[in-house]
Amino acid sequence: MTEEAVKDMVFPMVVLRLAERLLYKLLANSCYRTAMKLKSYSTIFFSRNPSSKPSNHLSSLYPNVTKCSLHHREAQTLVCDMQGTLLRSHSFFPFFMLVAFEGGSIFRAFLLLLSCPFLWFLDFELRSRVIIFITFCGLRLKDVDSVGRAVLPKFYLENLNRHVYEVLASAGTRIVFTSVPRVMVEGFLKEYLSVDSVKGTELHTLGDFFTGFVSHSGLLVKHRALKEVFGDKMPDIGVGTSTLHDHLFISLCKEAYVVNREDNNKKGSEMPREKYPKPLVFHDGRLAFLPTPLAALAMFIWLPVGILLAIFRIFIGKCLPNKAAVFLGSLSGVRIRLKGSDPPRSEKGKGVLYVCTHRTLLDPVFLSAALDKPLIAVTYSLSKMSELIAPIRTVRLKRDRKQDGETMQKLLREGDLVVCPEGTTCREPYLLRFSSLFAELADEIVPVAVDTATAMFYGTTASGLKMLDPIFFLMNPRPCYRIHILEKVPGEMTCGGGGKSSVEVANYIQKQLGDALGFECTSLTRRDKYLMLAGNDGIVKC
Repeated sequence: MTEEAVKDMVFPMVVLRLAERLLYKLLANSCYRTAMKLKSYSTIFFSRNPSSKPSNHLSSLYPNVTKCSLHHREAQTLVCDMQGTLLRSHSFFPFFMLVAFEGGSIFRAFLLLLSCPFLWFLDFELRSRVIIFITFCGLRLKDVDSVGRAVLPKFYLENLNRHVYEVLASAGTRIVFTSVPRVMVEGFLKEYLSVDSVKGTELHTLGDFFTGFVSHSGLLVKHRALKEVFGDKMPDIGVGTSTLHDHLFISLCKEAYVVNREDNNKKGSEMPREKYPKPLVFHDGRLAFLPTPLAALAMFIWLPVGILLAIFRIFIGKCLPNKAAVFLGSLSGVRIRLKGSDPPRSEKGKGVLYVCTHRTLLDPVFLSAALDKPLIAVTYSLSKMSELIAPIRTVRLKRDRKQDGETMQKLLREGDLVVCPEGTTCREPYLLRFSSLFAELADEIVPVAVDTATAMFYGTTASGLKMLDPIFFLMNPRPCYRIHILEKVPGEMTCGGGGKSSVEVANYIQKQLGDALGFECTSLTRRDKYLMLAGNDGIVKC
Protein backbone atom coordinates (compact mmCIF):
# COMPACT_ATOMS: atom_id res chain seq x y z
CA MET A 1 0.00 0.00 0.00
CA THR A 2 1.43 3.37 -0.97
CA GLU A 3 2.07 6.21 1.44
CA GLU A 4 -0.60 8.37 -0.26
CA ALA A 5 -3.21 5.65 0.21
CA VAL A 6 -2.37 5.36 3.89
CA LYS A 7 -2.74 9.13 4.33
CA ASP A 8 -6.11 9.06 2.55
CA MET A 9 -7.37 6.48 5.05
CA VAL A 10 -6.33 8.39 8.15
CA PHE A 11 -9.21 10.90 8.21
CA PRO A 12 -12.04 8.33 7.69
CA MET A 13 -10.56 6.12 10.41
CA VAL A 14 -10.42 9.04 12.84
CA VAL A 15 -14.05 9.92 12.12
CA LEU A 16 -15.12 6.29 12.65
CA ARG A 17 -13.20 6.12 15.93
CA LEU A 18 -14.84 9.32 17.18
CA ALA A 19 -18.32 8.13 16.18
CA GLU A 20 -17.71 4.78 17.84
CA ARG A 21 -16.51 6.49 21.02
CA LEU A 22 -19.49 8.85 21.07
CA LEU A 23 -21.99 6.02 20.59
CA TYR A 24 -20.30 3.97 23.29
CA LYS A 25 -20.38 6.82 25.78
CA LEU A 26 -24.03 7.61 24.96
CA LEU A 27 -25.26 4.03 25.38
CA ALA A 28 -23.02 3.30 28.34
CA ASN A 29 -24.16 6.42 30.16
CA SER A 30 -27.83 5.68 29.43
CA CYS A 31 -27.55 2.03 30.52
CA TYR A 32 -25.62 3.04 33.66
CA ARG A 33 -28.32 5.54 34.67
CA THR A 34 -31.07 3.00 34.04
CA ALA A 35 -29.26 0.33 36.08
CA MET A 36 -28.68 2.71 38.99
CA LYS A 37 -32.33 3.75 38.99
CA LEU A 38 -33.49 0.13 38.99
CA LYS A 39 -31.06 -0.62 41.81
CA SER A 40 -32.32 2.31 43.89
CA TYR A 41 -35.95 1.39 43.22
CA SER A 42 -35.43 -2.24 44.23
CA THR A 43 -33.56 -1.17 47.38
CA ILE A 44 -36.39 1.06 48.47
CA PHE A 45 -39.12 -1.46 47.89
CA PHE A 46 -37.41 -4.68 48.86
CA SER A 47 -36.25 -3.14 52.11
CA ARG A 48 -39.89 -2.58 53.05
CA ASN A 49 -41.91 -5.25 51.33
CA PRO A 50 -40.11 -7.58 48.91
CA SER A 51 -43.30 -8.91 47.39
CA SER A 52 -44.93 -5.59 46.53
CA LYS A 53 -44.73 -3.74 43.23
CA PRO A 54 -43.78 -0.05 43.17
CA SER A 55 -47.18 1.20 42.05
CA ASN A 56 -49.07 -0.95 44.55
CA HIS A 57 -46.77 0.08 47.39
CA LEU A 58 -47.15 3.81 46.78
CA SER A 59 -50.87 3.47 46.14
CA SER A 60 -51.26 2.06 49.64
CA LEU A 61 -49.52 5.08 51.17
CA TYR A 62 -52.05 7.60 49.90
CA PRO A 63 -55.81 7.43 49.26
CA ASN A 64 -57.23 7.39 45.76
CA VAL A 65 -58.21 10.75 44.26
CA THR A 66 -61.86 9.64 44.22
CA LYS A 67 -61.77 9.74 48.06
CA CYS A 68 -60.91 13.44 48.13
CA SER A 69 -63.67 15.64 49.52
CA LEU A 70 -64.73 18.49 47.24
CA HIS A 71 -66.28 20.67 49.93
CA HIS A 72 -64.80 23.79 51.54
CA ARG A 73 -61.70 23.88 49.35
CA GLU A 74 -62.10 27.47 48.13
CA ALA A 75 -59.28 28.82 50.29
CA GLN A 76 -56.90 25.93 49.63
CA THR A 77 -54.05 25.47 47.14
CA LEU A 78 -53.80 22.39 44.94
CA VAL A 79 -50.74 21.19 43.02
CA CYS A 80 -50.70 18.39 40.44
CA ASP A 81 -49.10 17.21 37.21
CA MET A 82 -50.52 17.09 33.70
CA GLN A 83 -49.17 13.75 32.48
CA GLY A 84 -50.94 10.74 33.96
CA THR A 85 -52.84 12.92 36.43
CA LEU A 86 -54.97 15.58 34.79
CA LEU A 87 -54.68 13.56 31.58
CA ARG A 88 -55.55 9.87 31.59
CA SER A 89 -52.70 9.13 29.20
CA HIS A 90 -49.34 8.30 30.81
CA SER A 91 -47.47 8.99 27.57
CA PHE A 92 -47.09 12.48 26.15
CA PHE A 93 -45.72 11.20 22.84
CA PRO A 94 -49.05 11.67 20.94
CA PHE A 95 -49.11 15.35 21.87
CA PHE A 96 -45.52 15.86 20.72
CA MET A 97 -46.56 14.16 17.47
CA LEU A 98 -49.43 16.65 17.09
CA VAL A 99 -47.01 19.57 17.48
CA ALA A 100 -44.58 18.00 15.00
CA PHE A 101 -47.31 17.30 12.41
CA GLU A 102 -49.50 20.39 12.77
CA GLY A 103 -46.84 22.95 13.71
CA GLY A 104 -44.03 21.47 11.64
CA SER A 105 -44.55 19.14 8.71
CA ILE A 106 -45.34 15.57 7.81
CA PHE A 107 -41.62 14.90 7.43
CA ARG A 108 -40.90 16.08 10.98
CA ALA A 109 -43.70 13.86 12.26
CA PHE A 110 -42.28 10.89 10.33
CA LEU A 111 -38.82 11.50 11.79
CA LEU A 112 -40.33 11.56 15.28
CA LEU A 113 -42.06 8.25 14.59
CA LEU A 114 -38.83 6.71 13.30
CA SER A 115 -37.11 7.67 16.56
CA CYS A 116 -39.53 5.56 18.65
CA PRO A 117 -37.51 2.30 18.64
CA PHE A 118 -34.36 4.13 19.73
CA LEU A 119 -36.12 6.05 22.49
CA TRP A 120 -36.82 2.82 24.37
CA PHE A 121 -33.09 2.44 25.09
CA LEU A 122 -32.72 5.90 26.62
CA ASP A 123 -33.42 7.02 30.15
CA PHE A 124 -36.22 9.45 30.90
CA GLU A 125 -34.19 12.65 30.74
CA LEU A 126 -32.31 11.84 27.55
CA ARG A 127 -35.47 10.50 25.91
CA SER A 128 -37.33 13.70 26.76
CA ARG A 129 -34.54 15.86 25.38
CA VAL A 130 -34.43 13.89 22.09
CA ILE A 131 -38.22 14.12 21.64
CA ILE A 132 -38.16 17.85 22.39
CA PHE A 133 -35.32 18.44 19.93
CA ILE A 134 -37.01 16.56 17.06
CA THR A 135 -40.36 18.22 17.75
CA PHE A 136 -39.27 21.83 18.28
CA CYS A 137 -35.98 22.40 16.44
CA GLY A 138 -36.56 25.18 13.89
CA LEU A 139 -40.25 25.72 14.65
CA ARG A 140 -41.49 29.28 14.79
CA LEU A 141 -42.84 30.52 18.11
CA LYS A 142 -46.12 31.65 16.54
CA ASP A 143 -46.70 28.23 14.94
CA VAL A 144 -46.29 26.45 18.26
CA ASP A 145 -48.55 29.03 19.90
CA SER A 146 -51.18 28.37 17.22
CA VAL A 147 -51.04 24.60 17.79
CA GLY A 148 -51.28 25.08 21.55
CA ARG A 149 -54.29 27.35 21.16
CA ALA A 150 -56.20 25.72 18.27
CA VAL A 151 -55.20 22.03 18.05
CA LEU A 152 -54.13 20.55 21.40
CA PRO A 153 -57.14 21.62 23.56
CA LYS A 154 -59.46 19.23 21.72
CA PHE A 155 -57.24 16.24 22.47
CA TYR A 156 -56.54 17.38 26.04
CA LEU A 157 -60.27 17.65 26.78
CA GLU A 158 -60.95 14.20 25.34
CA ASN A 159 -58.16 12.82 27.56
CA LEU A 160 -59.10 14.72 30.72
CA ASN A 161 -59.54 12.72 33.95
CA ARG A 162 -62.94 13.67 35.33
CA HIS A 163 -62.12 12.83 38.97
CA VAL A 164 -58.90 14.82 39.01
CA TYR A 165 -60.56 17.79 37.32
CA GLU A 166 -63.35 17.85 39.91
CA VAL A 167 -60.75 18.03 42.69
CA LEU A 168 -58.83 20.70 40.78
CA ALA A 169 -61.96 22.78 40.23
CA SER A 170 -62.83 22.67 43.94
CA ALA A 171 -59.57 24.35 44.96
CA GLY A 172 -59.20 28.11 45.16
CA THR A 173 -55.61 28.24 43.90
CA ARG A 174 -54.41 25.80 41.24
CA ILE A 175 -50.79 25.25 40.25
CA VAL A 176 -49.58 22.64 37.76
CA PHE A 177 -46.01 21.30 37.78
CA THR A 178 -44.95 19.26 34.76
CA SER A 179 -41.76 18.12 33.05
CA VAL A 180 -43.22 18.63 29.57
CA PRO A 181 -42.57 21.96 27.78
CA ARG A 182 -44.63 24.73 29.29
CA VAL A 183 -45.58 26.10 25.86
CA MET A 184 -47.50 22.88 25.11
CA VAL A 185 -49.82 23.06 28.11
CA GLU A 186 -50.00 26.56 29.57
CA GLY A 187 -52.57 27.96 27.14
CA PHE A 188 -54.97 25.08 27.66
CA LEU A 189 -54.55 24.95 31.44
CA LYS A 190 -55.19 28.67 31.91
CA GLU A 191 -57.98 29.09 29.35
CA TYR A 192 -59.95 25.87 29.88
CA LEU A 193 -59.12 24.80 33.46
CA SER A 194 -58.54 28.26 35.01
CA VAL A 195 -55.16 27.23 36.40
CA ASP A 196 -53.40 30.11 38.16
CA SER A 197 -49.80 29.15 37.42
CA VAL A 198 -47.97 26.60 35.26
CA LYS A 199 -44.43 25.45 36.00
CA GLY A 200 -42.96 23.41 33.17
CA THR A 201 -39.78 22.81 31.22
CA GLU A 202 -38.58 25.96 29.48
CA LEU A 203 -37.23 25.76 25.93
CA HIS A 204 -34.36 27.74 24.43
CA THR A 205 -35.22 30.17 21.64
CA LEU A 206 -33.24 32.14 19.10
CA GLY A 207 -35.16 35.09 17.73
CA ASP A 208 -38.57 33.86 16.62
CA PHE A 209 -37.56 30.18 16.50
CA PHE A 210 -37.07 27.30 18.90
CA THR A 211 -33.61 25.76 18.84
CA GLY A 212 -34.89 22.41 20.09
CA PHE A 213 -32.79 22.57 23.24
CA VAL A 214 -33.97 22.81 26.83
CA SER A 215 -33.05 26.04 28.63
CA HIS A 216 -30.13 26.17 31.08
CA SER A 217 -32.47 25.23 33.95
CA GLY A 218 -32.95 21.79 32.38
CA LEU A 219 -35.98 19.52 32.58
CA LEU A 220 -38.28 20.52 35.41
CA VAL A 221 -38.08 18.25 38.46
CA LYS A 222 -41.44 18.57 40.19
CA HIS A 223 -40.51 18.23 43.85
CA ARG A 224 -37.60 20.64 43.46
CA ALA A 225 -39.75 23.18 41.63
CA LEU A 226 -42.41 22.87 44.32
CA LYS A 227 -39.84 23.69 47.02
CA GLU A 228 -38.66 26.71 45.03
CA VAL A 229 -42.22 28.04 44.75
CA PHE A 230 -43.48 27.33 48.28
CA GLY A 231 -40.26 27.27 50.31
CA ASP A 232 -40.97 25.89 53.79
CA LYS A 233 -44.73 26.13 53.31
CA MET A 234 -46.76 23.08 52.27
CA PRO A 235 -49.54 23.20 49.65
CA ASP A 236 -52.89 22.00 50.95
CA ILE A 237 -53.54 19.29 48.33
CA GLY A 238 -51.25 17.30 46.08
CA VAL A 239 -52.38 14.89 43.36
CA GLY A 240 -50.00 12.59 41.49
CA THR A 241 -49.45 9.12 40.13
CA SER A 242 -48.24 6.10 42.09
CA THR A 243 -44.61 6.49 40.99
CA LEU A 244 -41.50 7.33 42.98
CA HIS A 245 -41.07 10.75 41.39
CA ASP A 246 -44.65 11.72 42.20
CA HIS A 247 -44.25 10.28 45.70
CA LEU A 248 -41.51 12.82 46.34
CA PHE A 249 -43.75 15.50 44.84
CA ILE A 250 -47.00 14.88 46.74
CA SER A 251 -45.23 14.01 50.01
CA LEU A 252 -44.53 17.74 50.35
CA CYS A 253 -48.27 18.49 50.62
CA LYS A 254 -50.60 18.45 53.63
CA GLU A 255 -52.99 16.10 51.85
CA ALA A 256 -51.92 13.72 49.09
CA TYR A 257 -53.94 11.63 46.66
CA VAL A 258 -52.90 9.27 43.87
CA VAL A 259 -54.27 8.37 40.46
CA ASN A 260 -53.73 4.72 39.54
CA ARG A 261 -53.12 3.58 36.00
CA GLU A 262 -56.08 1.23 36.31
CA ASP A 263 -58.36 4.13 37.27
CA ASN A 264 -57.35 6.05 34.14
CA ASN A 265 -58.47 3.15 31.98
CA LYS A 266 -61.94 2.99 33.53
CA LYS A 267 -64.89 4.54 31.74
CA GLY A 268 -65.91 6.55 34.79
CA SER A 269 -62.73 8.62 34.52
CA GLU A 270 -63.61 9.98 31.07
CA MET A 271 -64.91 13.52 30.86
CA PRO A 272 -68.30 13.70 29.05
CA ARG A 273 -68.61 16.46 26.48
CA GLU A 274 -71.49 18.09 28.33
CA LYS A 275 -69.25 18.46 31.39
CA TYR A 276 -66.31 20.07 29.64
CA PRO A 277 -65.03 23.04 31.68
CA LYS A 278 -65.55 25.20 28.61
CA PRO A 279 -67.47 24.31 25.42
CA LEU A 280 -65.21 23.19 22.59
CA VAL A 281 -66.76 24.87 19.56
CA PHE A 282 -63.73 25.54 17.38
CA HIS A 283 -60.49 23.65 16.85
CA ASP A 284 -58.02 23.29 14.00
CA GLY A 285 -55.54 20.77 12.63
CA ARG A 286 -55.71 17.97 10.10
CA LEU A 287 -55.50 14.89 12.33
CA ALA A 288 -58.83 13.52 13.57
CA PHE A 289 -57.28 10.92 15.89
CA LEU A 290 -54.81 10.87 18.77
CA PRO A 291 -51.50 9.89 17.08
CA THR A 292 -50.10 7.23 19.38
CA PRO A 293 -47.08 5.43 17.87
CA LEU A 294 -49.21 2.61 16.43
CA ALA A 295 -51.91 4.97 15.17
CA ALA A 296 -49.28 7.26 13.58
CA LEU A 297 -47.63 4.24 11.94
CA ALA A 298 -50.99 3.17 10.50
CA MET A 299 -51.50 6.70 9.12
CA PHE A 300 -48.11 6.79 7.38
CA ILE A 301 -48.73 3.33 5.89
CA TRP A 302 -52.14 4.48 4.63
CA LEU A 303 -50.94 7.86 3.34
CA PRO A 304 -49.77 6.80 -0.17
CA VAL A 305 -52.94 4.78 -0.65
CA GLY A 306 -55.06 7.65 0.61
CA ILE A 307 -53.51 10.16 -1.81
CA LEU A 308 -54.16 7.88 -4.79
CA LEU A 309 -57.67 7.18 -3.54
CA ALA A 310 -58.43 10.89 -3.18
CA ILE A 311 -57.23 11.54 -6.74
CA PHE A 312 -59.39 8.68 -8.00
CA ARG A 313 -62.47 9.95 -6.14
CA ILE A 314 -61.98 13.50 -7.44
CA PHE A 315 -61.53 12.19 -10.99
CA ILE A 316 -64.73 10.11 -11.02
CA GLY A 317 -66.72 12.96 -9.46
CA LYS A 318 -65.45 15.43 -12.02
CA CYS A 319 -65.47 13.32 -15.20
CA LEU A 320 -68.17 10.65 -14.87
CA PRO A 321 -71.98 10.90 -14.85
CA ASN A 322 -73.48 11.23 -11.39
CA LYS A 323 -74.85 7.68 -11.06
CA ALA A 324 -71.55 6.14 -12.15
CA ALA A 325 -69.59 8.44 -9.86
CA VAL A 326 -71.78 7.56 -6.86
CA PHE A 327 -71.50 3.83 -7.60
CA LEU A 328 -67.72 3.84 -8.00
CA GLY A 329 -67.37 6.16 -5.04
CA SER A 330 -69.30 3.73 -2.83
CA LEU A 331 -67.01 0.90 -4.00
CA SER A 332 -64.01 3.01 -2.93
CA GLY A 333 -65.44 3.52 0.55
CA VAL A 334 -67.37 6.82 0.25
CA ARG A 335 -70.71 6.59 2.03
CA ILE A 336 -73.75 8.82 1.53
CA ARG A 337 -76.65 8.41 3.98
CA LEU A 338 -79.75 10.19 2.65
CA LYS A 339 -82.84 10.78 4.75
CA GLY A 340 -85.94 12.47 3.41
CA SER A 341 -86.81 13.36 -0.18
CA ASP A 342 -86.61 16.37 -2.43
CA PRO A 343 -89.94 18.27 -2.13
CA PRO A 344 -91.78 19.15 -5.37
CA ARG A 345 -91.21 22.58 -6.87
CA SER A 346 -94.16 24.99 -6.60
CA GLU A 347 -92.87 28.26 -8.05
CA LYS A 348 -92.48 28.24 -11.81
CA GLY A 349 -89.49 29.81 -13.43
CA LYS A 350 -87.49 30.01 -10.22
CA GLY A 351 -85.16 27.54 -8.57
CA VAL A 352 -85.32 26.04 -5.10
CA LEU A 353 -83.10 27.51 -2.38
CA TYR A 354 -81.39 24.76 -0.35
CA VAL A 355 -80.14 26.00 3.01
CA CYS A 356 -77.42 23.68 4.39
CA THR A 357 -75.42 23.34 7.52
CA HIS A 358 -71.73 23.66 6.70
CA ARG A 359 -69.29 20.83 7.51
CA THR A 360 -66.83 20.89 4.57
CA LEU A 361 -66.43 22.58 1.19
CA LEU A 362 -67.91 19.43 -0.36
CA ASP A 363 -71.38 19.93 1.16
CA PRO A 364 -73.01 21.17 -2.09
CA VAL A 365 -71.21 18.45 -4.11
CA PHE A 366 -72.55 15.62 -1.97
CA LEU A 367 -76.03 17.18 -1.87
CA SER A 368 -76.02 17.35 -5.67
CA ALA A 369 -74.88 13.71 -5.84
CA ALA A 370 -77.55 12.59 -3.34
CA LEU A 371 -80.35 14.39 -5.19
CA ASP A 372 -78.96 13.37 -8.59
CA LYS A 373 -79.41 16.83 -10.08
CA PRO A 374 -77.15 19.79 -10.85
CA LEU A 375 -76.94 22.56 -8.26
CA ILE A 376 -75.24 25.93 -8.08
CA ALA A 377 -73.18 26.67 -4.98
CA VAL A 378 -72.30 30.12 -3.69
CA THR A 379 -69.45 30.77 -1.27
CA TYR A 380 -67.47 33.63 0.21
CA SER A 381 -64.00 32.12 0.19
CA LEU A 382 -63.00 29.44 -2.28
CA SER A 383 -59.51 28.67 -3.55
CA LYS A 384 -58.74 28.34 -7.24
CA MET A 385 -57.91 24.69 -6.67
CA SER A 386 -61.32 23.98 -5.15
CA GLU A 387 -63.05 25.74 -8.03
CA LEU A 388 -61.05 23.68 -10.51
CA ILE A 389 -61.92 20.25 -9.09
CA ALA A 390 -65.56 21.04 -8.23
CA PRO A 391 -67.99 18.92 -10.35
CA ILE A 392 -70.74 21.54 -9.92
CA ARG A 393 -70.91 25.22 -10.72
CA THR A 394 -69.54 27.51 -8.00
CA VAL A 395 -69.94 31.27 -7.71
CA ARG A 396 -67.93 33.47 -5.37
CA LEU A 397 -69.72 36.24 -3.46
CA LYS A 398 -68.22 39.69 -2.81
CA ARG A 399 -69.22 40.34 0.83
CA ASP A 400 -71.40 43.21 -0.34
CA ARG A 401 -74.98 42.55 0.79
CA LYS A 402 -76.72 44.34 -2.09
CA GLN A 403 -74.44 42.95 -4.80
CA ASP A 404 -74.51 39.43 -3.36
CA GLY A 405 -78.30 39.52 -3.14
CA GLU A 406 -78.59 40.47 -6.81
CA THR A 407 -76.14 37.71 -7.77
CA MET A 408 -78.09 35.05 -5.88
CA GLN A 409 -81.42 36.24 -7.32
CA LYS A 410 -79.97 35.89 -10.80
CA LEU A 411 -78.68 32.38 -10.02
CA LEU A 412 -82.08 31.31 -8.67
CA ARG A 413 -83.64 32.21 -12.02
CA GLU A 414 -81.10 29.92 -13.68
CA GLY A 415 -81.60 26.87 -11.42
CA ASP A 416 -81.52 25.44 -7.92
CA LEU A 417 -79.14 27.13 -5.49
CA VAL A 418 -77.25 25.89 -2.41
CA VAL A 419 -76.24 28.29 0.37
CA CYS A 420 -74.48 27.68 3.69
CA PRO A 421 -75.55 30.69 5.79
CA GLU A 422 -73.12 29.90 8.62
CA GLY A 423 -70.41 31.29 6.34
CA THR A 424 -67.78 28.82 7.56
CA THR A 425 -67.45 25.21 8.64
CA CYS A 426 -67.76 23.90 12.18
CA ARG A 427 -66.54 20.42 13.18
CA GLU A 428 -68.28 20.11 16.53
CA PRO A 429 -72.02 19.67 17.24
CA TYR A 430 -72.78 23.38 17.11
CA LEU A 431 -74.43 25.63 14.55
CA LEU A 432 -73.05 29.13 14.04
CA ARG A 433 -75.26 32.16 13.53
CA PHE A 434 -77.07 32.14 10.19
CA SER A 435 -76.71 35.11 7.87
CA SER A 436 -80.20 36.35 7.06
CA LEU A 437 -79.53 37.39 3.45
CA PHE A 438 -80.86 34.15 1.94
CA ALA A 439 -84.27 34.63 3.62
CA GLU A 440 -84.88 37.78 1.55
CA LEU A 441 -84.32 36.00 -1.76
CA ALA A 442 -86.97 33.27 -1.92
CA ASP A 443 -90.00 31.84 -0.19
CA GLU A 444 -89.37 28.32 -1.47
CA ILE A 445 -86.71 27.24 1.00
CA VAL A 446 -85.64 23.67 1.77
CA PRO A 447 -83.49 23.18 4.91
CA VAL A 448 -80.85 20.44 4.63
CA ALA A 449 -79.13 19.02 7.71
CA VAL A 450 -75.61 17.89 6.79
CA ASP A 451 -73.09 16.07 8.95
CA THR A 452 -69.87 14.19 8.22
CA ALA A 453 -67.83 11.41 9.79
CA THR A 454 -64.08 10.93 9.35
CA ALA A 455 -61.59 8.69 11.12
CA MET A 456 -58.18 9.98 10.05
CA PHE A 457 -58.16 13.48 8.53
CA TYR A 458 -60.30 16.59 8.87
CA GLY A 459 -61.40 18.13 5.59
CA THR A 460 -61.30 21.69 6.92
CA THR A 461 -58.65 24.09 8.16
CA ALA A 462 -58.45 27.66 9.44
CA SER A 463 -54.71 28.22 9.29
CA GLY A 464 -53.54 25.69 6.69
CA LEU A 465 -53.91 25.45 2.91
CA LYS A 466 -57.64 25.51 2.20
CA MET A 467 -57.10 24.22 -1.32
CA LEU A 468 -56.18 20.85 0.23
CA ASP A 469 -59.43 20.58 2.24
CA PRO A 470 -61.30 18.34 -0.27
CA ILE A 471 -58.22 16.17 -0.77
CA PHE A 472 -57.75 15.55 2.95
CA PHE A 473 -61.42 14.65 3.38
CA LEU A 474 -61.31 12.22 0.46
CA MET A 475 -58.07 10.67 1.78
CA ASN A 476 -60.03 9.10 4.64
CA PRO A 477 -60.55 5.33 4.29
CA ARG A 478 -64.36 5.54 4.65
CA PRO A 479 -65.58 9.15 4.64
CA CYS A 480 -69.29 9.49 5.31
CA TYR A 481 -71.86 12.17 4.53
CA ARG A 482 -75.20 12.13 6.35
CA ILE A 483 -77.79 14.29 4.57
CA HIS A 484 -81.26 14.90 5.98
CA ILE A 485 -83.63 16.87 3.75
CA LEU A 486 -86.29 18.53 5.87
CA GLU A 487 -89.76 19.65 4.87
CA LYS A 488 -90.03 22.86 2.91
CA VAL A 489 -90.30 25.97 5.11
CA PRO A 490 -94.03 26.80 5.56
CA GLY A 491 -95.21 29.89 3.72
CA GLU A 492 -96.26 31.61 6.94
CA MET A 493 -92.64 31.39 8.17
CA THR A 494 -91.15 33.19 5.16
CA CYS A 495 -90.60 36.87 4.46
CA GLY A 496 -92.96 37.08 1.49
CA GLY A 497 -95.75 34.72 2.52
CA GLY A 498 -95.78 35.26 6.29
CA GLY A 499 -94.38 38.76 6.66
CA LYS A 500 -91.55 37.55 8.85
CA SER A 501 -88.29 39.43 9.06
CA SER A 502 -85.24 37.85 7.46
CA VAL A 503 -83.65 37.42 10.91
CA GLU A 504 -86.71 35.55 12.19
CA VAL A 505 -86.64 33.22 9.19
CA ALA A 506 -82.91 32.57 9.59
CA ASN A 507 -83.27 31.81 13.30
CA TYR A 508 -86.25 29.53 12.64
CA ILE A 509 -84.34 27.49 10.06
CA GLN A 510 -81.25 27.34 12.28
CA LYS A 511 -83.36 25.87 15.08
CA GLN A 512 -85.00 23.34 12.75
CA LEU A 513 -81.63 22.15 11.52
CA GLY A 514 -80.18 22.11 15.03
CA ASP A 515 -83.04 19.92 16.26
CA ALA A 516 -82.66 17.56 13.30
CA LEU A 517 -78.96 17.07 13.97
CA GLY A 518 -79.02 17.30 17.75
CA PHE A 519 -76.68 20.30 17.56
CA GLU A 520 -76.65 23.38 19.77
CA CYS A 521 -77.42 26.72 18.12
CA THR A 522 -75.01 29.57 18.89
CA SER A 523 -74.62 33.23 17.99
CA LEU A 524 -70.94 32.76 17.06
CA THR A 525 -69.84 33.88 13.61
CA ARG A 526 -67.19 33.21 11.00
CA ARG A 527 -65.17 36.11 12.36
CA ASP A 528 -65.16 34.60 15.85
CA LYS A 529 -63.81 31.32 14.51
CA TYR A 530 -60.95 32.72 12.47
CA LEU A 531 -59.89 35.27 15.05
CA MET A 532 -59.61 32.47 17.60
CA LEU A 533 -57.93 29.84 15.42
CA ALA A 534 -55.90 31.81 12.88
CA GLY A 535 -55.83 35.44 13.98
CA ASN A 536 -57.43 36.68 10.74
CA ASP A 537 -60.87 37.19 9.19
CA GLY A 538 -60.76 33.98 7.14
CA ILE A 539 -60.61 35.50 3.66
CA VAL A 540 -58.77 33.25 1.20
CA LYS A 541 -56.16 35.09 -0.85
CA CYS A 542 -56.02 33.54 -4.28
